[in-house]
Amino acid sequence: MQPEHAINSGAGSQGPAHASSGPIAIVAGSGRLPIQLIEHLERTGQDYRVLAFRGFAEPELRRKAHAHVDLLDLKTIMSTLDGWKPRAVSLVGAVRRPGFTALLGAYSALRNMQEVKEVITRGDDQVLRGAVMLIEERGHRVVGAHELAPDLVASRDLHGSLEPNEDDRQAITVGLDLLASLSAFDIGQGAVIARNHVLAIEGPEGTDRMLVRVAGFRQSWFGLRRRKEGGVLIKAAKQGQDLRVDMPTIGPRTIAEAAKAGLSGIAIGAGSTFVLEQEETLRTADRLGLFLAAVDLPWMEKARG
Repeated sequence: MQPEHAINSGAGSQGPAHASSGPIAIVAGSGRLPIQLIEHLERTGQDYRVLAFRGFAEPELRRKAHAHVDLLDLKTIMSTLDGWKPRAVSLVGAVRRPGFTALLGAYSALRNMQEVKEVITRGDDQVLRGAVMLIEERGHRVVGAHELAPDLVASRDLHGSLEPNEDDRQAITVGLDLLASLSAFDIGQGAVIARNHVLAIEGPEGTDRMLVRVAGFRQSWFGLRRRKEGGVLIKAAKQGQDLRVDMPTIGPRTIAEAAKAGLSGIAIGAGSTFVLEQEETLRTADRLGLFLAAVDLPWMEKARG
């Protein structure tokens, strides 16, 4: 889930003890990931409850939701989870980070004002860790969607029918080095590289809009994309990132936008990237002439070791 924020429940406010037999609670934002997670839980016969954010959840998700809530209505979020007594809580889907004033007003009732300011002026990762902390302090166990539905995650052997060439491999190496060096600054999870050249770094706009930006500066004078110019989208978890929230995600739309940008292919972090509609994503890559490959992330391997 993308930027949200939270912290303690305050002195003397104890949440319920962790329930081992309750449903899985899905706190859901936008995108297809919450829907695919629900479909997985239904296929595997697991009980669940969905708390959907108004203004973010897709229509299909809203129909499945057991409750709806505004993003900054923390009291309702906490009371709903407490009432459900879930065995686990998962934050899934994207939300836009609210402005400073809105966050400050929402969280000041729960924590010391200065403490709140210190967290919400940091990067998105700190905001997300704060959300996890608040839920955990209420006695709930927070888990990642990848723990609940591991089949949605890119395996090491995931690949399409095309292979990256030597220039592409060079771009992947440069991109991984770049993302590793940017992790400390809590910037986005993606970059577009052509051999040694950095064409774009993902910012708050997200991956798809970054690719639209690349397509824009590669257009001809008449607004038509020139021939495929090459380059690779590298999408990977940040160094030290909590994979329970805001795990990198791609899907068929990402492939289509990469093709419009004239790229040769996409490299994603193995074991740490969601691939939505995996079969359709691979078919789309093959049809549009892009490679799709899962690569090991040195910092993830180091963390596992």
